[in-house]
Amino acid sequence: MDFDGTHLLADLFGCTGLDDVARIERGLRAAVTAAGATLLDLKLHSFGPEQGVTGVALLAESHISIHTWPERDYAAIDIFLCGGREHIEAALAAIAGALCAERVSQQQIARGYRAAAR
Repeated sequence: MDFDGTHLLADLFGCTGLDDVARIERGLRAAVTAAGATLLDLKLHSFGPEQGVTGVALLAESHISIHTWPERDYAAIDIFLCGGREHIEAALAAIAGALCAERVSQQQIARGYRAAAR
């Protein structure tokens, strides 16, 4: 495909462990590895016991972020990868698997100058 990057937005339903910072970190790291991306930094914030977690993996190729709502068994995932060598679907599968998602809804958007020229 001829564009600069892919932005994947995903809703994960029926998840478990959404208030577990260590589990979220493992899921993000697994997503980075599965994507074949280069991790620059990883930041996570827990809102407290039985509350959500927000996190971002800063990548040389862009980012992967997560926001969780354990009270709804729901997580919002944002994966933006540039460069063309990364595996965005594998990244989503890794994080969905780490959270035992029962259902995943996703959309992909082509980003960049070449995508805008279409």
